[in-house]
Amino acid sequence: MTIKPLADRVLILPIEAEQTVGGIIIPDTAKEKPQRGKVVAVGNGTKDEDMILKVGDEVFYGKYAGTEIENEGEKYLMMRQSDVLAIVE
Repeated sequence: MTIKPLADRVLILPIEAEQTVGGIIIPDTAKEKPQRGKVVAVGNGTKDEDMILKVGDEVFYGKYAGTEIENEGEKYLMMRQSDVLAIVE
């Protein structure tokens, strides 16, 4: 199934944080939510806001931004472009 965001929304694949710290494995319950991800789909923007983000951009986003979506076993975040804090270059 292909997901195509509407308007000023983007679909982001979160990049998981490190699994170990100093050789200690951190359990899932103690892990922080990732705040970095890769844009995998973008909408067309709105008449008031052009779409700046493009597929392939690596971005930082707010800790509680977006709505979790699961597709074919993969977890994504759908959020507005304005919820993205920065593009990583």
